[in-house]
Amino acid sequence: MNKITVIGAGLAGCEAAFTIAESGIKVDLIEMKPNRYSPAHKSPDFAELVCSNSLKASRIDSAAGLLKEEMRILGSVSMEAAAVSSVAAGGALAVEREKFSRFITEKIKNHKNINVINETVNKIPEDEVVVIATGPLTDGGLAEEISKLTGEENLSFFDAAAPIVTADSIDFSRAFYAARYGKGGDDYINCPFNKEEYEAFHKALITAESAPVHNFDKPINVYEGCMPIEILAKRGEDSIRFGPLKPVGLTDPNTGHRPWAVVQLRRENSEGTLFNIVGFQTNLKFGEQKRVFSMIPGLSNAEFARYGVMHRNTFINSPKILNKNLSLKKKENIFFAGQITGVEGYMESASCGIMAGINTVRYIKGEEPLVLPNFTMIGAILSYVTDDTVTNFQPMGANFGILPPLDTLIKDKRERYAALAERSIKWFKK
Repeated sequence: MNKITVIGAGLAGCEAAFTIAESGIKVDLIEMKPNRYSPAHKSPDFAELVCSNSLKASRIDSAAGLLKEEMRILGSVSMEAAAVSSVAAGGALAVEREKFSRFITEKIKNHKNINVINETVNKIPEDEVVVIATGPLTDGGLAEEISKLTGEENLSFFDAAAPIVTADSIDFSRAFYAARYGKGGDDYINCPFNKEEYEAFHKALITAESAPVHNFDKPINVYEGCMPIEILAKRGEDSIRFGPLKPVGLTDPNTGHRPWAVVQLRRENSEGTLFNIVGFQTNLKFGEQKRVFSMIPGLSNAEFARYGVMHRNTFINSPKILNKNLSLKKKENIFFAGQITGVEGYMESASCGIMAGINTVRYIKGEEPLVLPNFTMIGAILSYVTDDTVTNFQPMGANFGILPPLDTLIKDKRERYAALAERSIKWFKK
């Protein structure tokens, strides 16, 4: 077999196709544009940047900067495009979006090993080696095909996720480990409110500003379990105190009494470096989440690895159904890449495409897959989305909270991040 099919010419699909083609293997890249557009897309070019034109921070001692440096080392076509289309943006890498997409489009279309096919895919060629990189707005016949392939229960169409904070940023002079009624160990971190703190928090929550919702983001139904915390709070001052913030079965060790209300944080990954805020699905603007949720006792200096979101997002239950090399456990010739796997962000999606490209080539050649160590940023992201211990899986972007800690404790955050980045780059350059 000397050909690989890539479905979707977004960032992940283009990176996968380019990586495969550079290895000398032929690629059929299938893209529905310009015959058909999703509600979010307007340009006929590949790798269209739908929202912001920022690729986030440039400095290597940031999570986004480290991710991009790793991509450069791996030969990313997105990084090549960014270098020729960048615009002034302070410490961020921002691009002229049309020039960025056009560069990648031309690079792909002119590659001798890539054959571009403009059509809508409604049937997955299951007997071929395939990379499915169709993005967060995958729908129609292809979504039905993916449901059949992965199991209907493993495909989500609406992303309702609570914020995630890093464990080492939680103030344990206020927060404490405990399970209700003493059932369980340290699975939950509890942040106790007194009455005055709770009332101030409730007022801030119900008056905070929500993010705008696009037409294609509106879900058909919002189930009670996915109700935004700010909407639930507007039902009455005690609505969340009798709901996700109920204090029953808990005693604050600092007071010896049951708190007025409690926010619980649940372990997000097997290493225990990340915790999600239980029941806090939200559509508040990110800045508002930082302001309001920092009022929670114990979270005044919390570092948010991910903010809560509620939007249209097709993604598979990757921890349950994908191998570490991004292939399906039940059908190892079919790979997934990009946002449909549960990675979140432009460059996260693109880096996932690179890895899918590398591993499809290795699969065809009968070689061992490349699984990057989890102390690299790309490796950590893919380790998270394929970690079968993760429950209630929600998408994740680059952040230092998903990397294992250093052997030596470094208190200064900037120095610690620089050391984490150095550890990763040293591995890539060995």
